[in-house]
Parts: sequence; C-alpha cells; structure tokens
Amino acid sequence: MKIVINLLGIAVVMGIMYLLSASRKDVPYKTVLKAFLVQVIIAFVLVKFPLGRLIIEKISAVVTQVLNYGVDGISFVFGSLADATSPTGSIFGIQTLGNIIFISALVGGLYYLGILGFIVKIIGTIVGKLLGTSKVESFVAVANMFLGQTESPILVSKYLGAMTESEIMVVLISGMGSMSATIIGGYVALGIPMEYLLIASALVPFGSIAISKILLPELEEAQNIEDVSIDNKGDNENLIGAIAEGAMNGLQSALAIGASLIAIIGLVALVNGILGIFGITLQQIFSYIFSPIGFLMGLDGSEILRAGQLLGEKLVLNEFVAFQTLGQVIESLDYRTGLVMAISLCGFANISSMGICISGISALCPDKRKVLSKLAFKAMIGGFAVSVLSAMIVGLITLI
Repeated sequence: MKIVINLLGIAVVMGIMYLLSASRKDVPYKTVLKAFLVQVIIAFVLVKFPLGRLIIEKISAVVTQVLNYGVDGISFVFGSLADATSPTGSIFGIQTLGNIIFISALVGGLYYLGILGFIVKIIGTIVGKLLGTSKVESFVAVANMFLGQTESPILVSKYLGAMTESEIMVVLISGMGSMSATIIGGYVALGIPMEYLLIASALVPFGSIAISKILLPELEEAQNIEDVSIDNKGDNENLIGAIAEGAMNGLQSALAIGASLIAIIGLVALVNGILGIFGITLQQIFSYIFSPIGFLMGLDGSEILRAGQLLGEKLVLNEFVAFQTLGQVIESLDYRTGLVMAISLCGFANISSMGICISGISALCPDKRKVLSKLAFKAMIGGFAVSVLSAMIVGLITLI
C-alpha cells in the first residue's frame, strides 16, 4: 500500500508542476523522463545496492572527518567553549556556526585551485549529453551539489547575460533545491546523518532540471556555447587570498544564519504566545497544512503531522529551524522515516531565499534583475518540489 501511495505522491508533485507550467505543450517530456529515471537509478544504487551503500558510507566518513578538522581552529580561538562535553555544553553559535568559516575557507581554496570547477565540468558535461540540456545550465545544476544558490552562478557568471529565461529558471531552482557544502556541517551538528545529506545532494542536478523544464520549458533560441570555460580565480591573486576570502564569506554566512535564527525563533515564540490564547501553536498549523505531503511520502500516523510541521518550518521559516526540530527526534525514528524527512528538508527553498537569489545573482548580471524577480516565486515552489520529489523517490526505493 505504501508503494502505491508513494507512486501517487510522485505523480501529484509532477502533476502540480505541470499545472503551473508556463507552456505545457512545450514541456520536453523526454528530458524530464530521463532525469526522473536517472534519479531512480542513483537512489537505488545509494540506498539499496551494497557497493553503492558502502561508497556513500566511506564518502560520508571522509567528509565528516574533514569537517572535524575545523574544530582545531575553533578550539584555538574559543578554548573550552568549543568543546561540547565541557560544563558549558553545546553552544550552537560557536561549535556549529564557527565550523562554517573553516568549510567556506576550504571550499574557497578548492574553488581557486580549479578542483571544484574540474569536477563540475566533467559531471556537467555528462548530464548535458544525457539530458540534452545546454552546457551552462547543466554546469550550474551540477555545481549546486557543492555550492550555494548565489555561489554556483559565479562559475558561469560571464554567460548569465546570454542565458534564456528557461536556463535562468534552472539556475534558480537548482540553487533553491540544493544545499551548500559550506553549511552542510551545520546540519550534521544538529543531528542529521551525513549519509542522508549526501544522498540528497546526488539527486539535485537531475531533479532540478526535471522540475525546471516542466515549469518553464525552453521557449527562446538558446545560444549554443560549446566551449564553456569556468572562472575559478575570481578577483584572487593567489591561493592564500582565495582562502582568506572564503573565510570572510563563511563569517558573513555564519553571522547571517545566526541573526536569522535569533530573529525567527524569537518571532515564532512571540506568535506562539499569541496563538496560545486559542490553544494552538504555529507548528501545529504547519503540521495540518502540509500533512498531505507527509501522507504522500508514505509515512505513518503521527509522523505525517511531524513531516507537515517540518516542511512548513522549512518553507516559511528556513531549513535550519526544520533540521533543528528533526535533529531532536531523528534517533527515535526508523531508517526510512528519518531518511525521507531529512531529504525533504534539504534545500534553500524558503521565502527569504527569493530575495537572496534576486540580489545575489543580479549583482553578477544586473540586466537579469527583472527576469529573476519574475521567476523567483515559482522557482521557490520548484526548489521545494525538488526536495520533496527526491524524498519520495528515495522513500519508494526503500520499499522495494
């Protein structure tokens, strides 16, 4: 029965995207079907296939170990406050947000050396050949496996001005439907298994392209850019400069996340205080509004409402708030439930991300500001759908 419900859920998500399409007659069904099938294959390999599971576990262990190296820097600056086992206990602002600075510096270094660009170019070329999408949009979709919603467009910033609206939609949806390597450690610190996050990241390029091409098929004449060169250096003169810039970007991200959480969690408490008069909370409202998605993911009983709450927190507030809530209970959930819930929350698709995308990407290409503003809301819905679709596909695979 759960398999039928899961299949129905996938059909509902795709159906809603089709209803929201800007031109249903122009939807490239072949591309969408290919992208969907590749997602199913990837999910099967990583979730069910023994070798695939071993590989994801090994990669997870390596990535986790790399993240842990940042603790040395945090300990040097903050001393015992960096130790969660000390009398002061776990301090989110230091132990979790502090590590973002280290990861951002590391990503900046890998970015400058061309390592990330090389990986993106190889995988992006394969994705483009397989799905028939342009190199630029394929590269950006793949880049969002590693970079954030305003970082990945930098790789192809010089081509943004020539991109069609359909290609821009891929940029927006892949950004909102993905995570950044810079803050993935923050999710792990909240209790989310690294393995779950890596599985979600692997599905991003194909899910983003499928949803994007349904919502906004190619209606213009896209430029055929055969030799797409990726800019790795930016304004940095050397590796040290790139690492320093990465650290500063990480600091800004950590401060922005911290400020957002202080404001959002405080405001939620205020709203709950008011709603308490009527005997209800904001979380309960979310749980009922979004519970149909929990049902269509094949969850049981109270977990349907829990999933609804988490999805509401992710879309209306942000994914950090949702992951914090999930992290508190994930160990009590069975493997499938925890996996599906975690993947459904992976991504930046929330109300505030619309402004971030518009301002961040238009800074690279001011001429596209109007296009970005026009597409932002639908892109947010699409980014939300990418994560939900990934969760449903993975959930289906676990039942086979």
